[in-house]
Amino acid sequence: MKTLIIGPSWVGDMMMSQSLYRTLKQLDSNNQIDVLAPAWCRALLNKMPEVNQAIAMPLGHGEFALAKRHEIGKSLRDSHYDQAIVLPNSFKSALIPFFAKVSKRTGWKGEMRYGLLNDIRKLDKQAFPLMIERYVALAYPKDQIHSASDLPQPLLWPKLNVEQDEITQALSTFTIAQDKPLIGFCPGAEFGPAKRWPDYHYAALADMLVQQHAKIIILGSVKDRNVGEQIIAKMTHGDQCINLAGQTQLEQAVSLIAACKAIVTNDSGLMHVAAALDRPLVALYGPSSPDFTPPLSNKAEVIRLITGYQRVRQGDAEQGYHQSLIDIKPDNVFETLMKLIMRCEKSNG
Repeated sequence: MKTLIIGPSWVGDMMMSQSLYRTLKQLDSNNQIDVLAPAWCRALLNKMPEVNQAIAMPLGHGEFALAKRHEIGKSLRDSHYDQAIVLPNSFKSALIPFFAKVSKRTGWKGEMRYGLLNDIRKLDKQAFPLMIERYVALAYPKDQIHSASDLPQPLLWPKLNVEQDEITQALSTFTIAQDKPLIGFCPGAEFGPAKRWPDYHYAALADMLVQQHAKIIILGSVKDRNVGEQIIAKMTHGDQCINLAGQTQLEQAVSLIAACKAIVTNDSGLMHVAAALDRPLVALYGPSSPDFTPPLSNKAEVIRLITGYQRVRQGDAEQGYHQSLIDIKPDNVFETLMKLIMRCEKSNG
């Protein structure tokens, strides 16, 4: 059995898609799974043992490029895939397996993809409330799974494999000594500051942790670099905090998260990476909801003061923060984090 996956283009979605790959492997250990996704995804896909090959998608997110998609599809015909599973809901994402002449092309209906997909599913969002459930359902025949309650339990959560030498190399590259426990901060989030816990709260929490003899490392993209600088500037003990946002490759960031004793994070892609690395983590939610894409880990604690999903791109505060995140106080996060670390240490001991 050979399966082509048309993968998602966001870190969090890519992480959650691993549950599908793990399920396919559980159903058929000989299933050869190739994933077509943006080149940056290789850093994650290479750490998923279920994936046979990561195939770089040369087109950017949102780029239609019909002729190029036809060319990519033709190039995949010699691979003789038995099935293609299309995870994005866009019309264009279903073109490549169609051009590749994959005999069985599976996916949710999305943008009216009749013809492009011949194993098409109609999504009842209430029947599959979690993204992971929608992904895993595609591993099974459509007449077998009608709702999330039909899925075999427990679902296989994402689980990345990181070797100790990769962790050691990442720490060495950035000259990070392990003389103190490392606490990772992931203060960034897509769509701007409305999904971010305020930098001044991160700074206050960082000082509390430094007083507990911890060292802080800040991880994220280039867009998060300034947030990291603002956190350090507002700290009393800023010399015990290292801002690596925008300085690491994704693969290095994964290794550094694996090196951390715990993670404090906004609702972000790196949150899902930390969950898949089985790191104790405190996830801070505001207008976005954990009801759809929660951190998939028994070592995760979610703090959220409101309910329901709110489509907010800009908060009311001067810096664009959402009031529900401003209202999450550093003392609360510190207490939650300390209890979580103690619980995890006790269960491991």
